Amino acid sequence: MARYSLPDLPYDYDALEPHIDEQTMRLHHDKHHQGYVDGANAALDALESARDSGDYGTVKKLSRDLAFNASGHLLHSVFWPNMAPESETGEPGRRLASQLEDDFGGVEKFKDHFSAAAKGVEGSGWGILAWEPEGEQLLVLQAEKHQNLTAQGVTPILVLDVWEHAYYLNYQNNRGQYVDNWWNVVNWNDVSERLRKARG
Repeated sequence: MARYSLPDLPYDYDALEPHIDEQTMRLHHDKHHQGYVDGANAALDALESARDSGDYGTVKKLSRDLAFNASGHLLHSVFWPNMAPESETGEPGRRLASQLEDDFGGVEKFKDHFSAAAKGVEGSGWGILAWEPEGEQLLVLQAEKHQNLTAQGVTPILVLDVWEHAYYLNYQNNRGQYVDNWWNVVNWNDVSERLRKARG
């Protein structure tokens, strides 16, 4: 089976300042994200060993470990390119803007909805904008931890990490200010391209 690896940041560690500081980016990417990569790979290795031995006594725990760590890795892999230096963020593309109008009543109403969802995550988790192919629509979702409360079968196109490690050094316990300032570094070009690919 394939194993996961840590993707490089698409910009320098200090490129998102003053909204997200360099030290947070270094710890978040190099330590926290690497931890999810390592945890997912360890779970895959252990599951492979279980198949080889035929001993599935720990499969429930290993499946949970894989769901947690792989989800953490995959969401972070969307999160980094979802952001860009403020001078390079662009605007929602025509197709994205039209879809946000159809599904939320416009870009600003979407942003209000997404911000409320991200600020309201209980404990640690994510705000997620995802393409839902069955209804051919965008949904705003919350995820607790990385894997709980999300809809199956959706494709995340914009994600916001609201675990404390994403903002605590700069914003301390003020998640709301972090969410509000994060909009300054949303890479709309990346989000628009992700929607295009998700819609096929």
